[in-house]
Amino acid sequence: MSGSASRRLLLGSGGFRSEERKTLLRERMRLHFGEVEDILFVPWALDDHDGYLRAMREGGFDAGYRLVGIHECEDPVRAVESAEALYVGGGNTFRLIEAVHRCGLLEPVRSRVAAGMPFMGVSAGTNSACPTMMTTNDMPIVLPPSFEAFALVPFQANPHYFAGNTWVRRGEHLEEHFGETRDQRIREFHERNPQPVVGLWEGAFLEVAGDTMQLVGGAAREFRRGEEPVDHADGADLSALLA
Repeated sequence: MSGSASRRLLLGSGGFRSEERKTLLRERMRLHFGEVEDILFVPWALDDHDGYLRAMREGGFDAGYRLVGIHECEDPVRAVESAEALYVGGGNTFRLIEAVHRCGLLEPVRSRVAAGMPFMGVSAGTNSACPTMMTTNDMPIVLPPSFEAFALVPFQANPHYFAGNTWVRRGEHLEEHFGETRDQRIREFHERNPQPVVGLWEGAFLEVAGDTMQLVGGAAREFRRGEEPVDHADGADLSALLA
């Protein structure tokens, strides 16, 4: 993207259920947003916007910042243009991207991030930062005009990633579920699409500052078309994916 030297992104997989992960979330938010006072929050990935915003505040997922719901703003484009920072929450990526297109936010968000506005995404919000939403895990409950997303980074992400097969408990026993693994689904993506994919484990973040990117708080698996996947540990430098 143009203006990439100024971009400041915090992209999380989700799964902030433990106190340890909640603490890490708040720490990274404070480092990312700094002295910002108000953060424009996008709750469009869930149906109950007021309830989503209330849960963020009551659960401490605001890290002490004042979250302003974009659904409370009369003009979403103007709200983005005047925001100090932007936080796109998780939920269903199809519903989120449909609303982004309907409200005309692709170019306003791209322009503000290129100018240095801090952007945070979690789960569906992380999908929205990619060139497209095509590596989401979600059901297509609505039909967006296209799969195009904000393209704040040049690679795709798969939040909530895990390796291997799924096992299902039946009574006292575990039985293997023979559905496709995440690796198989990403391989299908690469049969038609060239972009690298980052499988982001629960609790992990990608922290982007200009043309550098670091993995924080968890693991990730990097997929490139025609190559074997590469695993990365907490603290890894993933800046090559921004090239």
